Amino acid sequence: MSLPRIFRTSIFRLTLLYAGLFSLSVLVLFVAIFWFGSGYVESQIDQSVTNELAEIQSRAAFGDLDHYREVIDSYVERAPSGVYYVLENSGGEVLAGNMQGVEPVVGIQSFALKVPSERHPGEVLGVRGRGIQVAGDGYLYVGLDNFELIKMREMIAGFFLWGFAATISLAIMGGFLMSQSLLRSVEAISSTSREIVAGDLSQRVPVRGVGDEFDHLASSLNTMLDRITGLMESMRQVSSDIAHDLRTPLSRLRQRLELARRREDSVEQLHEALDRSIEDVDAILDTFTALLRIAQIEAHTNATGLSHVDLSEVLNEMGEVYQSVAEERGQRLEVSIPDGLIVLGDRELLPQLFSNLTENAIRHCPAGAKIRIDALRVLDGIVVSVSDNGSGIPPEFRTKVFQRFFQMDSSRTNDGTGLGLSLVAAIASLHHASIELLDNHPGLRVKLKFPLLNAI
Repeated sequence: MSLPRIFRTSIFRLTLLYAGLFSLSVLVLFVAIFWFGSGYVESQIDQSVTNELAEIQSRAAFGDLDHYREVIDSYVERAPSGVYYVLENSGGEVLAGNMQGVEPVVGIQSFALKVPSERHPGEVLGVRGRGIQVAGDGYLYVGLDNFELIKMREMIAGFFLWGFAATISLAIMGGFLMSQSLLRSVEAISSTSREIVAGDLSQRVPVRGVGDEFDHLASSLNTMLDRITGLMESMRQVSSDIAHDLRTPLSRLRQRLELARRREDSVEQLHEALDRSIEDVDAILDTFTALLRIAQIEAHTNATGLSHVDLSEVLNEMGEVYQSVAEERGQRLEVSIPDGLIVLGDRELLPQLFSNLTENAIRHCPAGAKIRIDALRVLDGIVVSVSDNGSGIPPEFRTKVFQRFFQMDSSRTNDGTGLGLSLVAAIASLHHASIELLDNHPGLRVKLKFPLLNAI
């Protein structure tokens, strides 16, 4: 028969281990108290006996055995209960006293003797005393019954047994209660995990709000679940977007190839149809490449490769590269970047971020538009803005433009893949940078704020 689950938990076994260690400590403490307590009472008995012997010797004036016998008889007559005397000659004959003869050993002796006692009649008592040589060949022994010592030892042993039993009982009870409490916390996590495995990704581990290690674990797990849920929702969205947005170019590609096979009569026309088809395939491949790049960035595959990057240098390079592009379209690109703007970032991804923003501004602004790239250092970070005076983005679309494949049917053209700003958002998130789309009156201003180096 298997034990109940609670008795098989590691916390219960750990409680039993601590109970064993604590019981061992109680045992050591008992031995110490028993040892020192007994030693103290024994030393008190020995001191009393020594004082009694000294007094007897003083009264006997170190005379002969007859003189000692008279003194002992007088002591026996007035001796309180529990005090015992015996005087023997060299032959072991008892000359005086209130107990039977003993072996004439000089020093401390203890006996278990049946002696007459008013306090404990008929009992075999322990007697502890000291023996000395007197009057040349005589032997005098004075002892006290150790009833108090025995009772003290019994009391200590009784307290120990009760204390030991209470310790074990409380340890087992405490282990049971602790195991129950911990099992409830663990079961809450296990139950949530089972529901998530069953497909309910909305479940979260309950947080009790007491701030203990289980709350910390629950918060960490919930954060992880939020991240996983977000990634899975993103994957579903990407799958749906791919199925929806790539169906049209693939269908168009198929139709073009089919028409080319049926209608094109010359090699030149066939080559022209193939060239247009290759362009469509390249556009589709570019879309997949952009999606893969976004997935890699959002998975933080490059997060460990961040280093100090001179943002001033990156932005000035962007200005030099796209200034001629803007001029070809009849636009003006202005750059205002102070020196020494250092951020913790990826030297390959940061140019791609600002390249996407600058290309978007150039592509979606008419001729004569003015585009600016500005940067400045603030108290809590570095702010970079890419602005234009084009038609801008309506407020209701400013959160949607970061979604994959989202395109507006407005004055801006929709010849792109709808992934440019999604890539910008992913790179900004990797660099812990906030991103806002603001009204430039007129036009659009994209504001990015990078944290300080020591804030990441």
